[in-house]
Amino acid sequence: MVESVKPTTIKANDLRIGAVTRVAMAAPAVTSARVQAPVPTPTLARTMAASAPVDVDRIALIKDAVESGRYPLSPASVADALIAARYEWMSHDAS
Repeated sequence: MVESVKPTTIKANDLRIGAVTRVAMAAPAVTSARVQAPVPTPTLARTMAASAPVDVDRIALIKDAVESGRYPLSPASVADALIAARYEWMSHDAS
């Protein structure tokens, strides 16, 4: 069983806690030649993060269908989806 951490959990001379030793940092080496930083190669994550994944053609089709009245919009289903999304967000909120 794991003990919960409280101000009284750790005592001053507790043997379970190791001693802390400070270590001095080494001075950086100085060289006369300049070294250029390597240029990062594009990765899949960088390429995908450069722009949002948007299907412009599909958006245009949906806009045309909504404007011409061919896209079925149900206010009840939109409201249900918004309420469900809010409940999902609330389940992740810190209490």
